Amino acid sequence: MSIELVHDSYGKSAIRLVKVSRHGRRHEVRDLTIDVRLEGAFERAHTEGDNSMILPTDTMKNTVYALAKDHTMDPPEHFALALGEHFLGAAPAATRVHIAMETKPWNRITIGGRGHDHSFSGAGGARRIARISAGRGQQVAIEAGIEGLEVLKSSGSGFDGFLSDRYTTLPQTSERILATSISARWRYVARSESFGPTWHAVRQFLLETFAEHPSRSVQHTLHAMGAAILSQFAEIEEIHLTMPNRHHLLVDLSPFGQSNDDEIWVATDAPYGLIEATLRRADATR
Repeated sequence: MSIELVHDSYGKSAIRLVKVSRHGRRHEVRDLTIDVRLEGAFERAHTEGDNSMILPTDTMKNTVYALAKDHTMDPPEHFALALGEHFLGAAPAATRVHIAMETKPWNRITIGGRGHDHSFSGAGGARRIARISAGRGQQVAIEAGIEGLEVLKSSGSGFDGFLSDRYTTLPQTSERILATSISARWRYVARSESFGPTWHAVRQFLLETFAEHPSRSVQHTLHAMGAAILSQFAEIEEIHLTMPNRHHLLVDLSPFGQSNDDEIWVATDAPYGLIEATLRRADATR
């Protein structure tokens, strides 16, 4: 029987990195989780047990820490590019490198209206994502994103006119709670010196569009958000959005002799609707 190795890759995942930059008494904290993955001519490691072309994953971990010493973490895209360039040089058999970064936000503890110099609290909320994919002699693909941007609006959202059959029990409504946790990934046209400002601006546009869009469905608002980003930012060529529908159900208060005028709801965790879409400009190169 003939066996073919169709695809393989390897790397180090969940590398935890915290960097403290000290500027006198005032410190900056960067908290990242980093994944490194290589693709290339590593077949013999699988078929023959030949490790001569394998850069150990422990070395990958050490490299992340060593390069972090001399590189800024803000914006993370620049550090991801530096790592990608290094690993292509360090592993001759690698044909492509993938770097993924997730940033955990920390806020300064406020005392007397002023942020403390070196004490922080977990910010929670959305996490910043940065990813690069680089091959030899090929254009580098640079992606950024937001994970877990939780939003809710109590008006301006409905869901009606949908397909119904004998199993449909969902009532038509022109007014409901719309709640979701936005995950967004976008691809840049090229390298940029403004990754940081762009990320913060995209986050704000997502929030503003969600708040102001007269929603007929999650799909309707998702598309409006993606279109707003592509219309506003020429440096972004494609965006993928994932929006779970965190259902809020109106509570029946009639057993208690009470009416419920869209006031009392129960928030449910599961099951939930999951809506995803990718948007790009019609003239974008595919």
